[in-house]
Amino acid sequence: MDRAAELAENLADVRRRVAEAEAAAGRPAGSVHLVVVTKTFPAEDVRLLAGCGATDVGESREPEAGLKARACADLPLRWHQVGQVQTKKAAAVAAWADVVHSADRERLVAALARGHARSVEEGLRPEGHVLDVLVQVDLADDEDRDPGRGGAAVGDVPALAEAVAASEGLRLAGVMAVAPAGVDPRGPFERLAQVAARVRAEHPGAAVVSAGMSGDLEEAVVAGATHVRVGRAVLGARPPIV
Repeated sequence: MDRAAELAENLADVRRRVAEAEAAAGRPAGSVHLVVVTKTFPAEDVRLLAGCGATDVGESREPEAGLKARACADLPLRWHQVGQVQTKKAAAVAAWADVVHSADRERLVAALARGHARSVEEGLRPEGHVLDVLVQVDLADDEDRDPGRGGAAVGDVPALAEAVAASEGLRLAGVMAVAPAGVDPRGPFERLAQVAARVRAEHPGAAVVSAGMSGDLEEAVVAGATHVRVGRAVLGARPPIV
């Protein structure tokens, strides 16, 4: 099977899984957006996916992500930064990402706002452009939290959400989380749904709930995810990172 046919078949299978999860949860068809995570895969795969109707792609590593986004700038795609962002690379991310899923500290929020403003000044973004930002939530129990995984503690989310909402050029779009490894994801995703509801109570426009990947997207959809981030199930085993 050639690569185009492989990606088309895999993408169709994941779309079927999402549709079945929507139906099982009693949610409207098409209520969940699929972000295909293309990190470490070539720009040619992004082009093939766009040809299959993919509209949202996720990246996580600079400078690979920026180079790929520029190489595919002619495609009608929405680009998502789905991995951790070093503060020093925030300006580079703000120059290509349409959505940043991983804001987990106020220093990063401030750096994204500065970087976005610079990208507008330099003509990389049009006047009036807004960068959508999600607050990443750490769903691990307090005693199991690993700072290296990223994510804000649940108790820190309201202040961080307020910081995003108050930043010029940024728009608070919602929340994101990764289920802790080795546990049933249903509990953590239900906890994320509760956090998301509290954020929406203060910021009604922050409706995005980004949760679920190749192995747990069904559980995420049942818990109310609006976006799932799927890489392996569409693109196959990820090439080694050099």
